[in-house]
Amino acid sequence: MISGTDRGFSRWQADDAATQYGGCQPDSQRRGMAIMAGVPKTPGPGEVPPAHLRVTHQDREHVVEHVKAAYADGRFDKLEFDDRLERAMTARTHGDLMPIMTELYGTHAVERVGPPPAPARPVHATESNERLGAALGHFLPLIGFPIVGPLILMLTGGKTSPYIRSHAVEALNFQLTMIGASVLLTITVIGMVLLPFLWITATILGVVAGVKALSGDHYSYPMTVRLVK
Repeated sequence: MISGTDRGFSRWQADDAATQYGGCQPDSQRRGMAIMAGVPKTPGPGEVPPAHLRVTHQDREHVVEHVKAAYADGRFDKLEFDDRLERAMTARTHGDLMPIMTELYGTHAVERVGPPPAPARPVHATESNERLGAALGHFLPLIGFPIVGPLILMLTGGKTSPYIRSHAVEALNFQLTMIGASVLLTITVIGMVLLPFLWITATILGVVAGVKALSGDHYSYPMTVRLVK
């Protein structure tokens, strides 16, 4: 995006070109030209025109920044970059800088368009009834429906709501993983000792997932075998 100072420089550039080729300028343009040229008033007869005024270090740096940005965008090669960079850094008058800006942007500079805004989040994903349905997929296993609860929500509300389905599928896969892990742990004595801690952890994760669903966020359980897609 070109800054306000750079847009002012571009307007001054176009105005000066119009003067050199016999164009007419309204008073507002002449006043803007005078300000950018560093003079307190519009140049009168016999005064030095803006193109012949001496440039400052700041003027050179502004143009150098544009040259570097254009080179980074791939608008010209290394040799062309070095040539424009040298011309900008050794410029003595505004007339030396104007051709460089013209090569970059033409007679009238055009503001660069910023990146398009990120697509808005679908409204249906934040509706309260869907958030509640998604949360039930995580809460029903906590009250005794480890497989049936998420499965019912996936087959009912999941048909019309991708948000409910994603949470129900995640909860179902987690419960299947927990049941499989519980069966394996019962084989050994150490597994039997660890089993209560496993289900306590599962309960905590279920509560966290339900809260995430209520707030409109997605949640992925750790160490889950995702058999259902």
